[in-house]
Amino acid sequence: MYIRDIYKSKKLPISYEIFPPKGELNIETLRGTLNELAGTEPDFISVTCSAGGSGNGKNTAALTGVIEREYGIPAVAHVTCVNSTRADVDRTVEDIKGQGISNVFALRGDRLPGSETRDFRYGAELVRYLRATTDFCVGGGCYPEGHVECDDFDEDIRHLRAKQDAGAEFFLSQLFFENSVFYRFIEKARAAGVTAPIDAGIMPIMGKSQITRMVFMCGASLPSAVIRMVNRFEHDPESLLKAGMEYAAGQILDLAKSGAASGIHIYTMNKPEVAKFEMGALRDAGF
Repeated sequence: MYIRDIYKSKKLPISYEIFPPKGELNIETLRGTLNELAGTEPDFISVTCSAGGSGNGKNTAALTGVIEREYGIPAVAHVTCVNSTRADVDRTVEDIKGQGISNVFALRGDRLPGSETRDFRYGAELVRYLRATTDFCVGGGCYPEGHVECDDFDEDIRHLRAKQDAGAEFFLSQLFFENSVFYRFIEKARAAGVTAPIDAGIMPIMGKSQITRMVFMCGASLPSAVIRMVNRFEHDPESLLKAGMEYAAGQILDLAKSGAASGIHIYTMNKPEVAKFEMGALRDAGF
């Protein structure tokens, strides 16, 4: 099933992001995680390619294949481009096609240290290339607070529109911790003519080091309520995880009630308990 068709049939699709096993680990190491995630019945699952330019693209393709064939859940394979040639992207595409996957998420990706831009500079260029050379349903990334490397928010919105014009059919947002940020972003994006579905990306807080890393990598701002929560439970990981999941549930329910988000995309960090908690909160509220 194409992801674009899910938005036509569901009022508020709920999806997860997971990452593939790293190094020599095989997909069987994720079997228990997949079993639990599938039990919550998400509308689709996206599988990352790599972080910081590392990782195993073949594991991404293979994992999306398992999700679709064995669990019957539409899967989206991430494809990055900034460190790649067209030939590299073509090989990745063949791996994904070989798994019978119909949906990809096109991203610029993280630059490898010391690397130079090759055949693709921006995500919009990868979107255009994939739409011209494949029959994938192609999604793109968006950044409610602007991309960390872009100092002009209006320019960032123009880049978003460029991705749509290049053929992006849906967008999954970068994480954020304050819904007002997302509402402002949606208002600007729609005013700029972005009509494609835009999902709100939510990452529950799971630990202080995770938050520090994500804020540095993504440029996400932390509201005072989050800072107080992290400081309060800094030395109590179990309580911090619970508080973080509850905070994310509050964000998700507010977004669901607002109607501003086309869907909710939960960054699970491969933790089924996170997916279960957030999906349970939505269902308890009647979504």
